Amino acid sequence: MRWTIKPKPSKDKIKHLAQALNVEDFVATLLIQRGIETFEDAKNFFRPSLEHLHDPYLMKDMDKAVARIEQAIENHENILVFGDYDVDGTTAVSLVSSYLKSHYPNIATYIPDRYAEGYGISFKGIDFADDNGFSLIIALDCGIKSIDHIAYAKEKNIDFIICDHHRPGEFLPDAVAILDPKREDCTYPYDELCGCGVGFKLIQALGLNRNETINDLVPYLDLLATAIAADIVPITGENRVLAYFGLQVINSDPRPGIKALVHQVKKKTLDITDVVFIVSPRINAAGRIKHGNHAVELLTEFDFDQAQQFASEIEQYNADRKDLDKKITKEAFQQIHDNDEIERFSTVVFQEDWHKGVIGIVASRLIETYYRPTLVFTKSGDKYAASARSVKGFDVYNALDACSEHLEQFGGHMYAAGMTLKAENYKTFKDAFEKQVEETILPEMRTPEIEVDAEINFADITPKLVRILKQFEPFGPLNMTPVFMTKDAKDTGYAKTLGSEDEHLRLFVKQNNSDGIAAIGFGLGKKIDIVKNLKPFQLAYSLSENEWNGTVSTQLMLKDIRPNDN
Repeated sequence: MRWTIKPKPSKDKIKHLAQALNVEDFVATLLIQRGIETFEDAKNFFRPSLEHLHDPYLMKDMDKAVARIEQAIENHENILVFGDYDVDGTTAVSLVSSYLKSHYPNIATYIPDRYAEGYGISFKGIDFADDNGFSLIIALDCGIKSIDHIAYAKEKNIDFIICDHHRPGEFLPDAVAILDPKREDCTYPYDELCGCGVGFKLIQALGLNRNETINDLVPYLDLLATAIAADIVPITGENRVLAYFGLQVINSDPRPGIKALVHQVKKKTLDITDVVFIVSPRINAAGRIKHGNHAVELLTEFDFDQAQQFASEIEQYNADRKDLDKKITKEAFQQIHDNDEIERFSTVVFQEDWHKGVIGIVASRLIETYYRPTLVFTKSGDKYAASARSVKGFDVYNALDACSEHLEQFGGHMYAAGMTLKAENYKTFKDAFEKQVEETILPEMRTPEIEVDAEINFADITPKLVRILKQFEPFGPLNMTPVFMTKDAKDTGYAKTLGSEDEHLRLFVKQNNSDGIAAIGFGLGKKIDIVKNLKPFQLAYSLSENEWNGTVSTQLMLKDIRPNDN
C-alpha cells in the first residue's frame, strides 16, 4: 500500500474558513478538500435541504418526456416501464412505475433476462410491448446507445423515452425524449445522477404538473438512496441531498420491501455503508441468480407479510450468489496461476460454465489480490460475455474503446463495464487489451493507494471532532470517510489477531501521554509483528463509534500500519 497525503490548501483559506465556522484548522482543511470554501458552502453541506434540488425542466428533453407521458395518459395508452436488472435499474423501474400507477392504471414493468437478453433494451422486450399493446416505453438506466433497438420499435409504432446516465456514443437514438445529463448538449447543473436519479427527476417534473411538491415525493427516496449507494456515484451536490433524505426514509418509514430486507439487522440506524453491504447485494442477487422481476416485485409490494415472503426468497438467492462467487474466484485464481499470468498488467480469464450473474463480483475479488484492470468472461449463447472492473485512476471504458474492433459491443463507466465478443476473437482481444493496459497504465496505478486527508495526533480525537465528522455523512465517492495518519503510536500490550485464520488485528494504542484508544484492522493480522516489537509505528485510519453493552466509544478503523521510519 502507498500512502498519499492530500495537498494542503493555502493557510489563508484554512484560517478564513476555520474562523467562519469556529472549527479546528484541520476540520477546515477537510472541508476545503471537498470543495467547501465558504460559510454558505458549509451551511449547504451540513444542512442538506430538498430546496437545493434543481428544477427538473433544466434537463434537456424533459418537456418532451412529460408531454409524451401526459399524452399517453390522456389517450389511455399502455405504458411499459423498462429497466436494467441491477440495483440501479430495478429501483428505477420500481420508483417510476409505482409513481405512475398512483395516477394511472395502464402501467406495466419489464426487466430483461440477464442471460436470454443481456444488458439494456432488447428486441425481445420490444416484441413483448408490441404483442401486448404498449405504445410507449420508458427506459431507465439504459438505452443511450440503443440506436438499432429504438429504430426497430419505431417501425412497430412504439415510442421511447430514454432515462439514462451512461456516456452517449457519437450518435443518439431516435427517441421521443432522451434524458441523460451526460449528453453534451444538456446543460443540467449536475451530471452525476444514477439511472434511478434521472427517473426521479422525471417524476419530479410530472409532479409539478399535478401541483405536487418535493415533499410529496419523499417516500420514493428510499429507493433512490439505495441506487445511489449501489451504483457508486459521487456523493456530492444533488446526490448527497437525495441520499441524505433517502437514508432518513430507510431509517424511519421505508417501503415494506426494504423494511423486510433490513428488519433482521440489529443496528438502530443504517448508514450508506449498510445499504451498500446489506440492502444492495440482496436486490442484485435476484437479477444475478434468478430474475430482476423478483426485485421489482419486492420493492413495489405494499403488504408487509407478502414482502417478507419475497425477501426470504431473495435471501436464498443471495446465499447461492455467495457460494458461486467463492467457487468461481477460486477457479479464476487457479487459471491465472496455471497460465503463468501473475506478472501481467491486466487480468483476462474465461471459463464457459461460469455463472454470468457473478462474474462482476469475481472481477472485483481478483483485483483485491492482483491489483490491475480485470475482465472475467463466460459463455453467453454463442458469444463470450464479460464484466470489467478497474483500479483507481485507470479508465477501463477507454481501454475497451481502444480495442473495440475485436468486440461485438461494450458499455459502462470508467471503473466498471460489460462487453461481448465472438469466441474466435477472444485470444486476439486478450492480447490487445493487455498491450493497451501496458502502454497506458501509470506505474503508481499498479499499487493500491490510501489517500490520507490529514496527519493528526490522538489528542486531536475529541467527542466534538467525532460529532462534526458524523455530519459529513453520507459518505461516498468525492466525499469519502476522512482518513487520518498518526505517527509515534505504540501498542499497550493488548495486540492480538482475530478470525479463524488470524487475518484481523485488534490493538489498544497510545501516542506519547495520550489516553489509550481501541483499534481494529480487518485483513491486517499479518502486521502484528510491526506493533509487537515495542517500537513506534504509523497508523492510517478512519474514526468510528463502537457500541458495546449500551456504551458508545470511539475506535480507529485501521487502513494500514507501517514502521515509523517509512
